[in-house]
Amino acid sequence: MGRHRKRVVTSDGVPHPRKEEKPLVPGRKEKKKKTSSTDVGKFLINVSIGLCVFSLVWFFYALYMRSSLAKRVVTLHPSPRVLDANSTSAAVSPERFWGTYRPQVYFGMKTRSPRSIVTGLMWMRQFSEGDVSLRHTCEQGDHLPSYGWLAHDGHSFGVQEIRDNDFTLTTEFVKRTGGDHGGDWTWRITAKQHSSAPHTPVISLMFYVAADTQGSLRTHVEDMTRLGSITGTSEELGNFKITFRRPTAGEAASGKYASYNYLQTKSPGLDRLTDIVKNSLSRRFVFSPPSGEKRPYIAVDSYNPPPQPQKDDRIESDFVVHQVTVQTPFQIEVLFESGSFRDRPNQLVGSVLTEELESHKAAFDAKFERTFGLQAKRFTQGQVKFSKAALSNMLGGMGYFFGQSIVQSVYNEHPLLYPEGALFTAVPSRSFFPRGFLWDEGFHQLLLSKWDPRVTREAVAHWLDLINVEGWIPREQILGDEARSKVPPEFVVQRNENANPPTLFLVLGELVEQLKNHPEATSSKDALAFLRRLYPRLQTWFEWYNTTQAGPLPNSYRWRGRDTDTNLFLNPKTLTSGLDDYPRASHPSADERHVDLHCWMALTSGIMASVARLLGEPHREYERTHVTLSNNDLLSELHWSEHLRAFCDYGNHTHAVALQQEKVFVPPGQPRHQFPVARLVRAVRKAPKLQFVNALGYVSLFPFLLHVLTPESPKLEHILRDIRDPDRLWTPYGLRSLSHSDPLYMKRNTQHDAPYWRGAIWININYLAIKALYHYSTKAGPYQDKAIVLYQELRTNVINNVYKQYQDTGYIWEQYSDSTGRGQGSHPFTGWSALVVLIMAEEY
Repeated sequence: MGRHRKRVVTSDGVPHPRKEEKPLVPGRKEKKKKTSSTDVGKFLINVSIGLCVFSLVWFFYALYMRSSLAKRVVTLHPSPRVLDANSTSAAVSPERFWGTYRPQVYFGMKTRSPRSIVTGLMWMRQFSEGDVSLRHTCEQGDHLPSYGWLAHDGHSFGVQEIRDNDFTLTTEFVKRTGGDHGGDWTWRITAKQHSSAPHTPVISLMFYVAADTQGSLRTHVEDMTRLGSITGTSEELGNFKITFRRPTAGEAASGKYASYNYLQTKSPGLDRLTDIVKNSLSRRFVFSPPSGEKRPYIAVDSYNPPPQPQKDDRIESDFVVHQVTVQTPFQIEVLFESGSFRDRPNQLVGSVLTEELESHKAAFDAKFERTFGLQAKRFTQGQVKFSKAALSNMLGGMGYFFGQSIVQSVYNEHPLLYPEGALFTAVPSRSFFPRGFLWDEGFHQLLLSKWDPRVTREAVAHWLDLINVEGWIPREQILGDEARSKVPPEFVVQRNENANPPTLFLVLGELVEQLKNHPEATSSKDALAFLRRLYPRLQTWFEWYNTTQAGPLPNSYRWRGRDTDTNLFLNPKTLTSGLDDYPRASHPSADERHVDLHCWMALTSGIMASVARLLGEPHREYERTHVTLSNNDLLSELHWSEHLRAFCDYGNHTHAVALQQEKVFVPPGQPRHQFPVARLVRAVRKAPKLQFVNALGYVSLFPFLLHVLTPESPKLEHILRDIRDPDRLWTPYGLRSLSHSDPLYMKRNTQHDAPYWRGAIWININYLAIKALYHYSTKAGPYQDKAIVLYQELRTNVINNVYKQYQDTGYIWEQYSDSTGRGQGSHPFTGWSALVVLIMAEEY
């Protein structure tokens, strides 16, 4: 039944029709409306307006998102900093406030503050043939027979020996805390001629003080020309005085004749100090000893800036140089005294300084033996002295840097300045790499954590405090003008898609083991508090690796940042992996899977699970990731090459490549020099295809190096076989980086790039190999006995060769020849090569 309309009833009960009701018209039909062209037009206009509005909204949203994403690369992590801003100040850490935190100079000191008063030493030999050889920054081109710290405890004293061509300088310092600004320190410089020197050398030592944009200096001159002292003031130091004592023939000996000069000027930056001194030198002075020939010598006079100097907006600061010219042998002391040290017992000079030095040396020797026990292991006196020098050079090479990295992301058209930050870190090499490297630092701290866990915690905290909101840490830290002056321009900009091996997790793994084994130790509370402050940053860092470096298949990983110009490289480099020119897939693509990165992620996920468990944080997701990545079947499925019987990378690859001279067409009759010089370019003789790379070397060992393989894995048998095979990886000096039988073994990568990780012996990977052999030698399994034998052999080979090269050349080296064992590359390289101390001590 249909629904009726409601009827209106009056009070008398008689219904009547509603006003709006109309009588129905029988047979009437409702007409349909016709769609007019006007309506269609209106509809299209409305749609167009809607699309325009949507496009504008989307455009501005895209701009906003791009701007937001562009800012992320320079936005620091939001969690509280691991270290307080004043953690390195004189008030909080007085014993470490002053230090030899300028690894790029032969001898110098500064404070751990952003704008420090800086002190240093330059020197030159007088009356020598040829150009002036002014020594200041550590340069391999100086060709010094040797230089380096013989003893350095990391905070209170140090003894360094610098052998120049016909004389030796010994630089010593001692610090004494007191007052409110870090206390006092004294330098002692002793010069002795070599027995083979044809003439008694006359040397000019130049002690300098520079204010780095803050603070002021005042000179106090005695006897018209001799600068007796400098007084100054700065925000970090308050009032202070630096006294230059007269040279003597040795402690308690009479004074020696010397000529004096000084320079007082302004400097636009610490990277300009050498140039300022060079441009101030004059030959108008005469060296007039009481008995001897009068001869003109070279000395600082007045600063003459070079013509048409480049425009520089940097703040100029006070710079003072005190030059002493004296004949060897001699000894000079320089004394820094803090104005706030009012209850000073005596001056730290002469016999007082000698007693302090001897006391510190004895304490250093005792602590070294307690820590590493090398005498108990029956190493020779010479080997123990060598190992002390290796540790001391790493401690003496610690640097404190402050400044801004230059970074870029895919959302930035031009590089940006990263927020200002500080970094307290060890450096790989004082001469060639005097700055922070993320991949190196984990290895550095494996050694330093045994000596001083507090130093390690500070260094790790400084690195993690530089992480951005994405979870990225610039892998190479080039902070400040001094650091940047040593870096080729093409390596300055850091890109946020590029990683580096997360070696700091090696140190964190050891810390976790200590906490598990000694939970009641006094230091455990501090260590747990440190991990808790670190944890939010570790979470973001791990997640950044796990997402940005993900590979093409589930649970696979791929290094970003490979060289893409395949035409110029025999094999495009992968600097981000830390292994530079080690052979990867010949044609970079998104299809690659990198076995070393897979193993790093297996390691880090396990350590993250352990840290989370210790802190009572959710850990199951990390644990699941670790179990998955450690699964030997999955690892074999992704990376085991049956052809090579080894673990390998996978990608778009061909072995049939070679460098050959490109052909440059010169039209007949045209001069050849007007056309480009022919380069070496890559020729591909066989098209690449997706396959295992089949390069046997360090990358193949990573499942073994990082203990991902189970002790009973049959793959371990193949790895141990390859390690001991002289035609593959074994040498009398250590494991070579690439198999002797590989097509790219010792091949140049470009016309100008010599082989780097293509055969040479590297100590950091040999350390991991020795540590892994030790690990598998303690685990029950079918290959335990083989691991024991290889452990002893490889350990002995590495120790003997690094020590022999140190004796023969005066240096620890970046790498070692696999054919002769000879040191090569940059030197001194007392970064990860100093791990030989842990190998000697069997501290893994």
